[in-house]
Amino acid sequence: MLSPPSAAGTDCAHVLPPTALPPAIRHLLHARTRAETVSGYVYDPRVAAARARALRAVLPPWASLFFAAKANGFPAVLAALAGSGGVDGFEVASRAEADAARAALLAAGRSPRLLAAGPAKAPALLDALLDAGTEVVHVESPLELVRLSAVAQARGRTVRVGLRVNPAAVGVRGTLAMGGRPAPFGVPEPDVPEVLALARSLPGLDVAGFHVHAVCGNRDARAHAAYVGWCLDWAARTARQHGVDLRWVDVGGGLGVAYGGEDPLDVDLLGEELHRLTPPAGVEVALEPGRWLVADCGWYAAEVVDVKHSYGTAYVLVRGGIGGFALPGTEDFPFALTVLPVEDWPSALPRPELRDVPVTVVGELCTPEDVLVRDVVVNRVRAGDLVVIPQAGAYGWEFALQSFLGHPPATRDVVVPGADIPPAPPVLAPVLEVVP
Repeated sequence: MLSPPSAAGTDCAHVLPPTALPPAIRHLLHARTRAETVSGYVYDPRVAAARARALRAVLPPWASLFFAAKANGFPAVLAALAGSGGVDGFEVASRAEADAARAALLAAGRSPRLLAAGPAKAPALLDALLDAGTEVVHVESPLELVRLSAVAQARGRTVRVGLRVNPAAVGVRGTLAMGGRPAPFGVPEPDVPEVLALARSLPGLDVAGFHVHAVCGNRDARAHAAYVGWCLDWAARTARQHGVDLRWVDVGGGLGVAYGGEDPLDVDLLGEELHRLTPPAGVEVALEPGRWLVADCGWYAAEVVDVKHSYGTAYVLVRGGIGGFALPGTEDFPFALTVLPVEDWPSALPRPELRDVPVTVVGELCTPEDVLVRDVVVNRVRAGDLVVIPQAGAYGWEFALQSFLGHPPATRDVVVPGADIPPAPPVLAPVLEVVP
């Protein structure tokens, strides 16, 4: 079995000096190494809250802001996003996410606005989502419509539905295109008329509009605003053609994070371009970013257990790897990393090290796919040091293979309020480039 392609490329990681880590992060991680072997996350929820406020400040009044809880469901992060000036609500895809999101909003004194997504909603999940007070269920297939209708009838209520659509073509760039190709998500655009006719025939359903999430990782503000405009035009036209009383258009997330030297999303320009759009009267437009809101609020650290050579390749073996943070090995983002020196080391043990050579950072799982990054040059790395990956606040703990082999799961810590830690910068400039 080969290593993930994204872990094998030469543009997957840049090395930053330890001073690139905020002092509070360095202090907390050093404290961790004195207590236990490190594999875990440090979050500063204030960074996520600041991101939400920044986006909220530029949105037009017709737009609502939701957070896709799948990106980071840590209670402290959800609580920060639910605070004053933050998101309007959460997009959820499971009972656990719905319960956590509802609790965060209620604790903040907010109305628990929840949207539901996901391609395989069984009847029990639909029941749980309605128990949590889900406001709009984004339905992804004809059978799901029938199931939701049955659940609604059993409860003697009407459920608001947004039909998720997989459009035939969308002219917007990103790291991952999710429209116009085979996918388990949503209803293919050619099937929409038939599925809308079914929805209208079923009791207990109120088709309020549509959900389109067709791209991920887009950092082009003008292109993204144009995509939102396309969604609005498509929804209005389709609603007129098929007798839908249009009140809801969810345009998904898809805002891109600058992981390694790229130009970040121009949030102010995005707001300017969105203000040029005019949705149909009475339509609420939902944006539901996940990654963009929380990526910069987290750091992942893994202790170096060993370093070794094998047939000309230098390996850094860490406690964790994709068992703690799978994202670097599964997506083509140029992640940054830092080697944080740790001076505490048992004097009776030899301490192997590597200097100024390309290394491959791997984890502890019994699979060759446990690769974080490959062929990245480090000045020095020793057993006992920490490999730290910034911008690890999205799709980290939730996305990892934590049950495989049964190692202890990654820990999660929160920076103490008042600690000396600034918000993460939008772009992390590389100090050392990856060796071709």
